[in-house]
Amino acid sequence: MPPLFTMLSKRLIVAWAFFTLCLMAAGIVTLVLSIVWRQPSLLRNLTFSNLDLTAGTVLGSILLGTSVLSILLITLRGKRPLVLLNWILLLDGIAILFVATFIWIYTLHERNNYHAVFGRQSNATKIMIQDELSCCGYFNATDEVAFGGTFCPDQAAAIAANSFCVTPIVQFADKRLNNVFSTIYGFMAIVIGLFLSSMCIIKKRQESERFEKIDTKRASRFV
Repeated sequence: MPPLFTMLSKRLIVAWAFFTLCLMAAGIVTLVLSIVWRQPSLLRNLTFSNLDLTAGTVLGSILLGTSVLSILLITLRGKRPLVLLNWILLLDGIAILFVATFIWIYTLHERNNYHAVFGRQSNATKIMIQDELSCCGYFNATDEVAFGGTFCPDQAAAIAANSFCVTPIVQFADKRLNNVFSTIYGFMAIVIGLFLSSMCIIKKRQESERFEKIDTKRASRFV
């Protein structure tokens, strides 16, 4: 075992490696999904804005970068590299809480929020959504309705259908947003685990440095 790890128990090394790999996996998954979800998809593109996906890309990059940096820092001697890592982990935690809380707050007013989102869509997109969800208009048959397609060809058909888009849109979005912010909040467990593992390693290295100083003093007495 390398000298840097001789003072560490196998359990501590395994715990640190586990949380580092989990953080790397979290970063990769977040980054990949933020890129993949930019592909054309009618309801998914309605659910997640460019701001949401950009935030996901940034967060994924931060988590992935931290995991790689942690591997580099633990190979350096002394406690300072790991102290630096823990400060970075604190910033990671703030970023995680910010992104997850932003999404959670958005879900508290989904009906009104997606009314604005639906209203910003082009008539062609509204028609595709209405045909996909078999609905006409958002809150009612005259609210943000676009006539055309197979389900809402005209005002009479929209009124007769008596089916509005607010419920299916919010149901689709709510499930996905809840999964997203719950998962992101879950990343905090990884960050906390890696933070505590690093603290334990820092403590062990402090003890090692203290013993090295004692041995140096003893050796100097016999010179």
